[in-house]
Amino acid sequence: MGTQVQSLHQDEHIFRSLYPPVQVPDDLTLPDFVLQNAEKYSEKVAFVDAVTGKGCTYGEVTRDIRRFAKALRSIGLRKGRVVVVMLPNIIEYGIIALGIMSAGGVFSGANPASHASEIKKQVETSEATLIITDASNHMKVNDLGLPVIVVGEERVEGSMYWDELLEAAERANTDIINEVVQQTDLCALPFSSGTTGLSKGVMLTHRNIVANLSSSLFSVGPEMIGQVTILGLVPFFHIYGLTGICCATIRNKGKVVVMPKYELRAFMNALITHEITFAPIVPPIILGLVKNPIVDEFDLSKLKLRSIMTAAAPLAPEILNEFENKFPGIVVQEAYGMTEHSCITISHGDPRKGHGIAKRNSVGFILPNLEVKFVDPDTGRSLPKNTPGEICVRSQCVMKGYYKNEHETALTIDKDGWLHTGDVGYIDDDGDVFVVDRIKELIKYKGFQVAPAELEGVLLTHPSVEDAAVVGLPDAEAGEIPGAWVVMSPEAKENEEDITNYVASNVAHYKKVRRLQFVDTIPKSPSGKIMRRLIKDKMVANRI
Repeated sequence: MGTQVQSLHQDEHIFRSLYPPVQVPDDLTLPDFVLQNAEKYSEKVAFVDAVTGKGCTYGEVTRDIRRFAKALRSIGLRKGRVVVVMLPNIIEYGIIALGIMSAGGVFSGANPASHASEIKKQVETSEATLIITDASNHMKVNDLGLPVIVVGEERVEGSMYWDELLEAAERANTDIINEVVQQTDLCALPFSSGTTGLSKGVMLTHRNIVANLSSSLFSVGPEMIGQVTILGLVPFFHIYGLTGICCATIRNKGKVVVMPKYELRAFMNALITHEITFAPIVPPIILGLVKNPIVDEFDLSKLKLRSIMTAAAPLAPEILNEFENKFPGIVVQEAYGMTEHSCITISHGDPRKGHGIAKRNSVGFILPNLEVKFVDPDTGRSLPKNTPGEICVRSQCVMKGYYKNEHETALTIDKDGWLHTGDVGYIDDDGDVFVVDRIKELIKYKGFQVAPAELEGVLLTHPSVEDAAVVGLPDAEAGEIPGAWVVMSPEAKENEEDITNYVASNVAHYKKVRRLQFVDTIPKSPSGKIMRRLIKDKMVANRI
């Protein structure tokens, strides 16, 4: 396995997939693309609640996407207008998102755990005209002056109701306000911190996501259609949940087992009871699977799980080793993607089709239709194989830009169409890609680059360490020094100095952790990313 390389001139190194390009349909919107051939699977369950068992079939999904789109047009939603959806993972989520897109609207998912002020900022920044939420979260949006649709049985005075709108849609006449939706129209406005850390609206068109799915699903053959049961735990408001789970599964006519929140016993029960075969999860969950004794309460021989995919944050090699020892036979695939590229960018294929699984700790190979290069952040020059640089990607999946933010767009997408990811990585001789760290998270100790992920991996090899996070702390002499928060197991006997010395004995002198503190938990985002800025601020404030 490898990649094709094209040298445009002496210093240009552009890498492409070994596999041939795949066709991207020119005339289909995202809802039309994923619903193709759904009528053949009308009785098959598409979404099922992991706990209650309540589900909906492909026939119901198709019908309700059409009904909801009609309902939205009947209450005045026009093409290009943004709808903010603040819901946990529920079986109706995909219907709601695709219904908005079918109506010509722009779906913008919001984290229901966000503070009211954060929701207000997203609503105002996106210039939303409608909000969809449930009764438990209504209080966060009831003062924003916008119409609200409430999903669920509980009623909230002054709101419209999802179920009533669907019923009314059958009687609505919307012919005069039916607007043609083009593939080039915006369909989603997820919010991402990008490479600068400030949340921005990412403008994605129907074609962006259709192109992403065409590339990322290239290895799925006819024999797999309707056969995969996938875990729907990653938040659906996140691009990974929207594109990689909801849209990809509907396209392949699989079944999504929906979980609104993570709790280890419920997670294990869902895997076994619903015979889940594929589980996209994040590294903190894998950490729990290998470290938490609750897992030992279950008969692991009952698992039907064939593979897991982890993305959003690096997976420590040490944790991968422990997982494979505990769950032999379950294939671990690490993938790489970002909101600004519509989701998955680098991934794995089906080895039965000659689309090999990449090496351990690699995030995979370059997908068809994509161009990738690795750039020296200081000089802007593209780099050859086996040389770490900023990962840049160019394809039809690249976002249109940040909403009403030309400055940040220009910093992220250059004049030649290259999306600068802010991640450091390299490609080896076989075409496998490895992600080293984030540029903004690399610690500069006396001019040496220190990757937090590497030190976290070392910390996690200690038998008493359950979790860890490393950040760069300002230092007058060194510029920056590595500082660590560490979660110890309840029976641990070691102190901070013991753990500091353990790391020092396993790394080069400049990589040593200079400050270390024991904590109860490591703060993480819903997608599993360590909230480094929060940790850094607290460590600086406490001078720990």
